[in-house]
Amino acid sequence: MTFERKAPPPARLLMTGLTLILAGACSEGLDFDLRGGVGAGLDTSAAAKAARAERPRPDKRGIISYPNYQVAVARRGDTLSDVAARIDMPADNLARYNGLRPDDQLRPGEVIALPYRVAEPSPATGGRGVVMPPSGVDITSMADSALSDAEKRRVSTQPLQPAPRNAPKGETGLEPVRHKVRRGETAFTISRLYDVTPRALAEWNGLDSTFTIREDQVLLIPPAAIGAPDRSVATDTAAPAVVNTPGSASPAPTPPSARKPLPAPDKVITPPKAPDLGQTQTASTSRMGYPVDGKIIRPYVRGKNNGIDIAAAAGTPVQAARDGKVAAITTDADNVRIVVLRHDANLMTVYYNVEEVKVAKGANVKRGQAIAAIPQKDSFVHFEVRKGFDSIDPMPYLK
Repeated sequence: MTFERKAPPPARLLMTGLTLILAGACSEGLDFDLRGGVGAGLDTSAAAKAARAERPRPDKRGIISYPNYQVAVARRGDTLSDVAARIDMPADNLARYNGLRPDDQLRPGEVIALPYRVAEPSPATGGRGVVMPPSGVDITSMADSALSDAEKRRVSTQPLQPAPRNAPKGETGLEPVRHKVRRGETAFTISRLYDVTPRALAEWNGLDSTFTIREDQVLLIPPAAIGAPDRSVATDTAAPAVVNTPGSASPAPTPPSARKPLPAPDKVITPPKAPDLGQTQTASTSRMGYPVDGKIIRPYVRGKNNGIDIAAAAGTPVQAARDGKVAAITTDADNVRIVVLRHDANLMTVYYNVEEVKVAKGANVKRGQAIAAIPQKDSFVHFEVRKGFDSIDPMPYLK
């Protein structure tokens, strides 16, 4: 079945979803796992540790077949017309269903949803048949469990054409939920919605290194690995606590020794001299510079606008508010550019609605250094300050 999420509220709540990439660093760099309510504290541990299944192998045509739908996987150099010809389907039908044009270039490994079923994978096509769940697994209940949060956000379902009863059975695996991208969504907000990591979402759907998605694109949501242990539950290796038998006395602490005399009255312990903070302290490290010199057209309101919008003339350089490192450069589904900088003291800054990005991911930047420019259209920059996972009012840092 297909699961389509309706459009999110049009307010700049969306920007908070975009800045969920501000999750703390892990062994593989940024943790792009997204969970929790928009703008709220995020717990990324469960999704990051949950084992996800690998995508099944397609047949020679690129077809992966599930009980309720099929998808095609693009090869290097493919256009949509190339995929359509290989699976014997009209290119216009395939393009319309995926929000593409027949001559659009595809990424290697990109998943293309099929509007109807074609011939099932078989030994003749280099495939093994329909990917079926293991016996005793209720695929419907598992999908309902995976969508427990999504349903609260008005996820609708659409019946699809099931596989023929006599279709050959292939690999064993769970059928992924399909998500059709709505305007304003990002790979990060979708990952959070389904409690998966953006890295797994990208691997399953052939996304590029910046996790770019498009409106009306159909994404497969990576299912959990069959039989994988729940690694989200920590193993307690500490020694067991000593518990006294009911009615028994608790062990008494060792009293101070009466044989050890107290210090002599004339022996005074002189505390170390306190440092002169006026001599050692420098200017406040929490201060930041404005990204542009302009008028604040929208103030910070937590949960509604998790930053400030600053108007400036098109082409005005957008400057780093503080020394730091470029943590991410990405776009949303409307192709709006976002730059994220990581700073000391667990701080992050977000610069949304910029163009002509002048820095690369991983680059070190200085306060006041130009990192991008104000776009020609919608001449403003949305600026956020994050402390860990939480958005905070930027104004105390800018004053």
